[in-house]
Amino acid sequence: MFAALTACVLGFANGLRHALEPDHLAAVSTLVAGQKSARATVRYAAAWGAGHAAMLIVAGGALALLRKELPSLASDIFELVVALVLIGLGVRGLVQARLVPTGEAVKHRHGEIEHAHAGTTDHVHVSGWTLARLPFVVGLVHGLAGSGALAALVASRVPSAAFAISFITIYAIGAAVGMSALAGVLGWPLARLARSGRTMTFLIGASACVSLGIGIWWAAPIVARLVA
Repeated sequence: MFAALTACVLGFANGLRHALEPDHLAAVSTLVAGQKSARATVRYAAAWGAGHAAMLIVAGGALALLRKELPSLASDIFELVVALVLIGLGVRGLVQARLVPTGEAVKHRHGEIEHAHAGTTDHVHVSGWTLARLPFVVGLVHGLAGSGALAALVASRVPSAAFAISFITIYAIGAAVGMSALAGVLGWPLARLARSGRTMTFLIGASACVSLGIGIWWAAPIVARLVA
């Protein structure tokens, strides 16, 4: 009983640590940079955590249940997909940074709704629900890339498939909680900074550059292995 409890605590703690890995932070920071609400920042981070946890549990649990290891070629391909996603998020962020409105706030109407913000009145408002899907999908991709190594490690050290799946589930929950908690801590100051158009441009651009750099750094050796 004590051993099982210890394993659960370690799984949760390792999940918390896993959430702070550079590729995860780069992806989520690119997604939340420029959010003007701490609640939105937490919501985006939680969506990433939910996607990441779902894929870890499904893919990692299946591998642990079957006592199978992910082939190295498949692992490389999944990691390359994550790297390409990071590059894509970086490019998306750079484009967003160029579109951030600056200058004096201008009042205007959309039908019966009147509001004010910097920039021109000619713009598009995108539904928050539409944007909220992207962090979940990015989380799914991240979870797929990490599921093979996690399942192989756990399956080699625990006595049963059921225990392995339980460990992976707790680990995945820990990662989701860790990312959401970090977003909760940083969400308020980031939201305050994002009220300035120039600061928002810097935040989005900086996070985009980090995501782009990590994606290229990660993809280069994988591509070299695949074409060798």
